[in-house]
Amino acid sequence: MTHQTLEPDGRRRRGLDSRDRIIAAMLDLMREGEVAPGAERVAARAEVGLRTVFRHFRDMDSLYAEMARAIEGELSDLLARPLASGDEAGRLAEIAERRADVYERIFPYKHASGMHRHRSAFLERGHARMVANLRDMLVEALPAACADPMRREALDLLLSFEAWSRLRREQGLTRDIALSAVLSAARKVLGPDPS
Repeated sequence: MTHQTLEPDGRRRRGLDSRDRIIAAMLDLMREGEVAPGAERVAARAEVGLRTVFRHFRDMDSLYAEMARAIEGELSDLLARPLASGDEAGRLAEIAERRADVYERIFPYKHASGMHRHRSAFLERGHARMVANLRDMLVEALPAACADPMRREALDLLLSFEAWSRLRREQGLTRDIALSAVLSAARKVLGPDPS
């Protein structure tokens, strides 16, 4: 093999490395509390030129799309793991615990994307998809409880990211106290085991 046949692979590898560093930089900045880091901040953190950011991502929406894929990939195993409990009360506790873990991991990204959602069709679709997926998982895990429309709606609300965010951010509760509050309210809605 000649130097020329290896060069395109090397360039491609460097390009993929730059792309990964840009995504990681955006995620890190958000994790650190920057709600809307600009392309300049992302480029500086990734140690690439501003032109490199826009060569890989035509706009910030396309960068958000890649971030979302990275986050979904990280969380998909956690959400897809089968529930172990045989009764609805036990499954409710598992769902609440699992969602607490997920919400804690995506907290900074959800807040950042929430601020930009009104300007981004991609972020709006992603939010709607997450809400629908979590709702479907809830209905599948708690079929007897969710057969009652009012109970289903109340459980969906109590176990939502928005409820979690309110407890953690606005009310200033610790993770464990927020989880206890969610579970206490959800158990009241669930009532006696309907199965």
